[in-house]
Amino acid sequence: MTTNTRMPVVFFGHGSPTNVMEDNNATRGWQEIAKSLPKPKAILCVSAHWCTRGTAVTAMDTPRTIHDFGRSLPAPLFDFQYPAPGSPELAEQVAELLAPTDVTLDQSWGLDHGTWSVLLKAWPDADIPVVQLGIDVALSDREHFDIGKRLAPLRDEGILIAGSGNIVHNLGIMEWNEQAEPYDWAIRFNDYIKSAIRDGDMDKFYAYPDLGKDAQLALPGPDHFWPLLYALGAADGDSAAFKTDFIQYKSLAMTSAVFG
Repeated sequence: MTTNTRMPVVFFGHGSPTNVMEDNNATRGWQEIAKSLPKPKAILCVSAHWCTRGTAVTAMDTPRTIHDFGRSLPAPLFDFQYPAPGSPELAEQVAELLAPTDVTLDQSWGLDHGTWSVLLKAWPDADIPVVQLGIDVALSDREHFDIGKRLAPLRDEGILIAGSGNIVHNLGIMEWNEQAEPYDWAIRFNDYIKSAIRDGDMDKFYAYPDLGKDAQLALPGPDHFWPLLYALGAADGDSAAFKTDFIQYKSLAMTSAVFG
């Protein structure tokens, strides 16, 4: 069924799973984003924490809540559950849209913290079906973008496409101090990516490795950056409004954006 209004696309800067235990600028921003949107018929989330060999999509009726983080984090985090239903129907639709790409209909994953720690704050009732799309690690940045673009028709059916990651994500040198000033390179890289998005300049966006040391420090690995590419592809040229925009613990960009 097609709706009269196209659903926006969201990129959530999700940061540490400990945000789910707090009331802070990030979690309030996620709540405001949810309030600003029509209630989704379903949510298709691309999380930095599900990287796959080949493309996969969760296809179970009841996805489990995955506590995919170390025991060094507070014990109460392991008690959180997000019992949202799944949607095998949406999973089948995703597979059809991505054809001829072979898509695995997964029965084993669930909702990892890149998904549930954000959705628990944004839609706490857990009454919206949620499906996760795995990120094929073999694809290039342009191919990730292309998959997002091929998913854009879902927006016309009231389905929210959400990426969950971080523009800047360097855990190795972060500092557990809310008052710590961000690294200069983190600010520069975050600003560069936002500028490319605002300008709609994908050539500039794809050229981020040319920033050299700033890019290497901002993204020691690409996994948390990839979900942004899916969001940009699904946005289909729609402009972005940045809803939260700060750097936490010196090296985690909590920038979130709504497209459309």
